[in-house]
Amino acid sequence: MLAPIREFLKLESSGGILLVGAAILALIFANTPLDKFYAELIRMPVAIRVGSLEIAKPLLLWINDGLMAVFFFLVGLELKREIREGELSEWRKVVLPAIGAIGGMAVPALLYIAFNSGNPDALRGWAIPAATDIAFALGILGLLGNRVPTGLKVFLVSLAIFDDVAAILVIAFFYTNELSVVALVVGGACLVVLLLLNRRGVISIVPYVFVGLVMWVAVLKSGVHATLAGVLLALFIPLRDRANPERSPLRELEHDLHPSVAYVILPLFAFANAGVDLGAVGSSVLHPVPLGIATGLFIGKQFGVFGVCWLAIKFGLAKLPDGVDWRQLYGASLLCGVGFTMSLFIATLAFEGGATEYLGMDRLGILAGSLLSGVAGYFWLRASLRRRSAA
Repeated sequence: MLAPIREFLKLESSGGILLVGAAILALIFANTPLDKFYAELIRMPVAIRVGSLEIAKPLLLWINDGLMAVFFFLVGLELKREIREGELSEWRKVVLPAIGAIGGMAVPALLYIAFNSGNPDALRGWAIPAATDIAFALGILGLLGNRVPTGLKVFLVSLAIFDDVAAILVIAFFYTNELSVVALVVGGACLVVLLLLNRRGVISIVPYVFVGLVMWVAVLKSGVHATLAGVLLALFIPLRDRANPERSPLRELEHDLHPSVAYVILPLFAFANAGVDLGAVGSSVLHPVPLGIATGLFIGKQFGVFGVCWLAIKFGLAKLPDGVDWRQLYGASLLCGVGFTMSLFIATLAFEGGATEYLGMDRLGILAGSLLSGVAGYFWLRASLRRRSAA
């Protein structure tokens, strides 16, 4: 039963290492004479036209709106599987990571708001430090080897899933532009077709993907962020084949997508979005925007997650995961401050339509807060696991 979890964790760990490499490469490009090539690459116009329907965007937005929809599609598949058959199917195992995710989003957001109160443009970024990057966090755990208790890994994965769900809701409700009724109607019709396919027991992935592509275009044109189409599509992928209950189309698709997402899509996203000109924004390190993001990720996440989990356990609402002590739980809370991928994604939504002067500052805060959280979490867990082994 643990084999799929081990395979998933192993893949996400290696993907986290690739993310680090892609982010470092982006910083090198943005801070050397290669910066012009980097800027021209991510701004390169790419267009697809079918009759009168045209989608024309720079390469950066094709990555953020298109490829990241596949990432959110994978998140939706994982969420459905975990709720139906996985760790989230038992409410007793759900309570602690769910509560931790709430605290881990609320406290960083409040800290950011405290730093930027009185600045309406900057306040649009309140959700940036509220996100957790599962690939990076598990990548750091992977560096600690087999000493990490399975219960700690499951807690971190479950918390990150709740964190992703909350981030999806935040995007839907707070980062949606002016709505197109016609496009929304087309998207709604696609949902009806997907429901019919699911109810009729269609297990071929092809019709789901075709309808999903139509829905993605409709959502893109509607004003709602296009990545949400990926999550909605995932909810209709059948978990079981009615003719052969041993077969799971959803699990097969999830397994097939993991390598592409972990090894291609997320590193491309990191490379396209992490290129910060440190010389241009270095003097802004104490500006309320980067300071609020870094403080929210490094301070807010650890105290939000650990503090709320401590209260829940002390009041008997939940219990520590099997094989996990308080020191290790605190170490996992530190790792939750690594918000890289999702924080960058929310930052582009928060400031791309306006207040673009913060686009470099937000990345500076994300990199600083994520780096501090990752390094502190690694060394804290390394020391606590070594102490446990010695005992």
